[in-house]
Amino acid sequence: MQTAQTVESVPQKISLGDITADPDNVPTPQEQYYKMTAEQSMFFKEQTGITDDEELKRHVLSVQAEAYKVAPYPCIMGFVFTSLLLTRLPAYEDVMTIGRTRAGAILLDLGCCVGTDIRKAVADGFPAENTIGSDLHQEFGAIGHKLFKTTPETFAGHFIQGDALDPATLSIVEPFETAPESPRPDLKALTSLNPLQGRVSAIHASNFFHLFSESKQLHLARAVAGLLSWEPGSIICGGNWGLHEKGTMVERLFGGSLELFCHSPQTWTEMWDGVVFPKGHVKVDTHLIQVDMEGFKFWYMLWSVKRL
Repeated sequence: MQTAQTVESVPQKISLGDITADPDNVPTPQEQYYKMTAEQSMFFKEQTGITDDEELKRHVLSVQAEAYKVAPYPCIMGFVFTSLLLTRLPAYEDVMTIGRTRAGAILLDLGCCVGTDIRKAVADGFPAENTIGSDLHQEFGAIGHKLFKTTPETFAGHFIQGDALDPATLSIVEPFETAPESPRPDLKALTSLNPLQGRVSAIHASNFFHLFSESKQLHLARAVAGLLSWEPGSIICGGNWGLHEKGTMVERLFGGSLELFCHSPQTWTEMWDGVVFPKGHVKVDTHLIQVDMEGFKFWYMLWSVKRL
């Protein structure tokens, strides 16, 4: 008589860019990392309708736990998704000026997580129906609605799931020098970013590029550049870890450890101005600042790439 063999299930790995995580072997979320500035508290109270500090904290902790199960990024552990990253960028006013003055201007947040930066831009005047958040993890769209107590019917912004390294989601084309010949796509019907090529006036990508190797960062930069509108002033901006000299750094935050490739301001500028875009077609600004988080000091690069 044959006996049935027991087959052990293989733990499913979760993609965090070039890094994969075993969900059964990641640091446990800690309530101690929760904090809100006065600006953040006011924003989330206005957006959620929750006015009590403790109730708001419980709500955010619940959302954090759900998002962390989907993808255990250190930025979710550290509540970076509540920090209004886009407003910290020197280019934020450029983004908002585009939204207020350029008819039909599209704002794309690449690697949007739960979409906090899109919500802040909309609160400050960018038309919600012209905003798109995109992330590898489909679940973040619904979790974002949970965080802000909205539904797809009550919030006009759009969410597109996809892998930015997959040509079916985002293929590489040369930067546009004139307006696309095809008609503007229906943003509500999009399942890929490719129909947006040459049409996006403002692109935000924070805590995104440093998740990938140097070669993949160049691939992504080329792909993102193909999305940008040909119009002068159109802008790509974001923030990621940097170094004075490009190389690898080891992040040790919140009980975990990640090895990441980081550009320097010089190599970041050279990549965009001369490799991704023809030399002299864009203005690249970089600001390298030192950040101290939970006793770990690292350099963070704020940057923008603006079409001339």
